[in-house]
Amino acid sequence: MKKKFESKFIVLDGPDGCGKSTQTAKLVEYIKNAGVEVSTFRDPGSTTIGEKIRAILLDPENNLMDDRTELLLYMASRAQLWREKIEPALAAGNCVILDRWVSSTCAYQGFAGGIGIGKVLDIAEHSLERVWPDLTIILDVNLATAKARMNREYDRMEQKAAEYHENVRAGFLKLAELRKDIIVVDAGDAAEKVHNEIIRKIKKYLVKREA
Repeated sequence: MKKKFESKFIVLDGPDGCGKSTQTAKLVEYIKNAGVEVSTFRDPGSTTIGEKIRAILLDPENNLMDDRTELLLYMASRAQLWREKIEPALAAGNCVILDRWVSSTCAYQGFAGGIGIGKVLDIAEHSLERVWPDLTIILDVNLATAKARMNREYDRMEQKAAEYHENVRAGFLKLAELRKDIIVVDAGDAAEKVHNEIIRKIKKYLVKREA
């Protein structure tokens, strides 16, 4: 499996509370155990500029922010993250594991926010060196389960109405229908069971891709 993971760009994404942080940590450990160097980042963030943008995006006081403003700020953070962190890591042969990427903006601002997935992707094509990773894993979870996991103070995005978050989930599932490089994993089970399913689906995808 070592060669299958070298210089691969893999994204874990999904609704708030789906378990991305937990599953990212487990996937990083698995790939490292396969003998591959791993670089992991969060979107937005992981650069000085990106973290400042993240603070603006998630600050509950910025409750008048428009969906288009959100979209452009996310893209700006990604452009910096790609140039400063992701591109060098891939060039070094590392496997890059990312918490969120363009798929998030398609689901949140594109689908739930009403901008449209097509418009989001058009802006992404003009903003980013690379729009799609080698593989995107959508962790699918219902709203009740997600909320039960989020035992903390909500940020600005998380504070949006339940209907918005239901539409976010629907947006992720819609996006998965449109692309063969997106796989969906039921994230409602125990963390270890979800991890095992992620590994199973990654192996199946990589084998199929090389066939």
